[in-house]
Amino acid sequence: MKEQTLDGVRQLLEGLGIDLKAQAMTDTPKRVATLFESLFSGRNRSGKEALGDVYPTEHTGLVSVNHIPFYSICEHHLMPFYGKVHIVYQPRDGKVFGLGRLKALVDVFAKRPQLQERFTHDIATSLVEDGHVLGAMVMVEATHLCMLMKGEVAQETVARTIVATGVLEPLGTLREEALVLLGGNDRV
Repeated sequence: MKEQTLDGVRQLLEGLGIDLKAQAMTDTPKRVATLFESLFSGRNRSGKEALGDVYPTEHTGLVSVNHIPFYSICEHHLMPFYGKVHIVYQPRDGKVFGLGRLKALVDVFAKRPQLQERFTHDIATSLVEDGHVLGAMVMVEATHLCMLMKGEVAQETVARTIVATGVLEPLGTLREEALVLLGGNDRV
């Protein structure tokens, strides 16, 4: 852990008037610094690294993996946002990813200070650029604690973002099929 990180957490807490000598608080700066290093560990990893190898198959249709859980930190308030990622992609040359690789890709982009809109875009773009798929559609459904805790939205509020790239971007049959795999175009 960088000493600068530890000092920064200490200064923040002391600046807020929190007594770091109180029994339960003595190790808090170290715990917070360690936690944030873990939460931001995706900054030093790439989508290509997360996706790894592809597997040959005779499957030529769309592949959909839904309800991939994620936890991230909003770069505006450094508060958590969390939810599910839904991915549809069109393989290239019959090559597909192991399903766990898609979760690893989501984690790379979730584990950095993030905006939901960029998060959605980064996953879709990485699938095409790093994973060499013909096209991808990604939808993210998220709950933002900064908005909930400030009382700006109701508890049930969910933000949705969607990005389509490659062959799934233009309007047409393939895009419609991808929307169905995401749960139907009435949800988007």
